[in-house]
Amino acid sequence: MATLPVYRWRFAPDGYATYRQLRALGLRPAGQGVVAVVERPRRRRGPLVAYLYEIEKAKPVRPMTPARWAALAKANAARRRCPECGRDAGYVIPPSLGMCTPCAYPEEQRAA
Repeated sequence: MATLPVYRWRFAPDGYATYRQLRALGLRPAGQGVVAVVERPRRRRGPLVAYLYEIEKAKPVRPMTPARWAALAKANAARRRCPECGRDAGYVIPPSLGMCTPCAYPEEQRAA
């Protein structure tokens, strides 16, 4: 297995882009593999790593259809519904709690 070329921050050659840069251009990797790595050094921890893709092989982002919008709205609504009380919490329920705040801390709600 060949190792990927590693470039320092801001020294990657033209024609390569990160996933976010591709999205900003309205593109997607389209199944291509990572072709290079960019490393940004940090003082007290390991370097930040970003994977690069070839812009030439990227394809346009698929448009959102009405069915995809509906599926996304349904998924977001499910993230807001509390599994304990079944109410719409009005916010995305944190995975750390797994339920809305009133269900997670009922004694604090009674005291207030």
